[in-house]
Amino acid sequence: RFNDLGLMVIDEEQRFGVNQKEKMKQLRLNVDVLSMTATPIPRTLHLSLAGTRDLSIIDTPPEDRYPVQTYVVEYSESQVREAIQRELNRQGQVYFVFNRVDRIDAMAENIQRMFPDVSIAVGHGQMPETLLERIMADFQAGKYQVLVSTTIIEAGLDIPNVNTLIVYEADRLGLAQLYQIRGRVGRSNRPAYAFLTYRKDKIVSEIAQKRLKAIKEFTELGSGFKIALRDLEIRGAGNILGAEQHGFMAAIGFDLYCRLLEQAVAELKNERREEKKSVRLDLQISAYIPASYIPSQDQKVDIYQRIYSSDSLEDLQDLKEELADRYGSLVTPVQNLLAIAELRVLSRELGIEFIQQQKKTVRLQFSATTHVNCAQIVEALPFGADRIAVTSDKPLILKIRIEHNLETLLAELRLFLKELAVV
Repeated sequence: RFNDLGLMVIDEEQRFGVNQKEKMKQLRLNVDVLSMTATPIPRTLHLSLAGTRDLSIIDTPPEDRYPVQTYVVEYSESQVREAIQRELNRQGQVYFVFNRVDRIDAMAENIQRMFPDVSIAVGHGQMPETLLERIMADFQAGKYQVLVSTTIIEAGLDIPNVNTLIVYEADRLGLAQLYQIRGRVGRSNRPAYAFLTYRKDKIVSEIAQKRLKAIKEFTELGSGFKIALRDLEIRGAGNILGAEQHGFMAAIGFDLYCRLLEQAVAELKNERREEKKSVRLDLQISAYIPASYIPSQDQKVDIYQRIYSSDSLEDLQDLKEELADRYGSLVTPVQNLLAIAELRVLSRELGIEFIQQQKKTVRLQFSATTHVNCAQIVEALPFGADRIAVTSDKPLILKIRIEHNLETLLAELRLFLKELAVV
């Protein structure tokens, strides 16, 4: 009980469970809260991205730090021996993470047989507190060269002389947990190495493969936010209320859930949100992302969502440049997909509700509230009155004859809508 609590600071937020967070909520109804973590859990990250919590990112590493070189490999004693020997040769120390208390002493004995003259210590959370504290203090003082421990080393340790990490059965650990453990090495100006291993001949699950791929991919300093975003993709965002901290909203779908959440947040903040006007396009054009261009299904879904949610031609141009930079020159179906997205943006601005292709004729239907003057259109545009027909005034419906071949359809339509915007 506090007399006048004004500020609560939560460090390593990802380590707190649901029950603890519910107690914290009772404390902080009228209290400012600062939560800090290297890798926010999916729900926390999603709350920040959705606008219900403020988010600040510190991604500037300390001076003279190197990224940890990360390897995902099948466990073999020869590789473990080589990795430990390399670190010992430069007078360094080693973390060996073995997350099974009942077998941890046997693993320590196995490593001791490899290195009879090396001092090896064992540490885990079931030890008496004073014994564990003494072992950790001796390890920090350099009395032991190798520490075989459970994931108890995950947070809070800063021992600059430890620069090799070996994780046994890394596929059993979570993504944020792996990132935190990897962060225990590389805390000096020496290059550090992390070996994330899995048992020989073991079939690693698809989700575990995604986790290991992500931790191997994001090795640069300050990549915790990217790791957390990937964790959000893999595990889902969980629920804002209730005990579920990850998982997808099966009842309504994740995309609809996000839109409903954004709408609710905007209403609470008294922000005006303009609903996107729907534009229907019925064009006989191949527009998609082929597997040969972007093999990853997750990345393809992400790009589709970004294309669909783009609200301006500038956003689409930036996305076009990013795609060319990441995946190479745009193939024709992707070019068509982006061109159709541009048509949708232009149509929305002009009040066009429906664009339909009928062989070499394109029909454009404007909304009932549009103020477009058809006489001005026919007069001002370079297409000429012979190619544009007004079939209805209310609502305004135009028919444009497309010349040349169907491959020029999108280019001519874009030109028409851009000229129309000027008029």
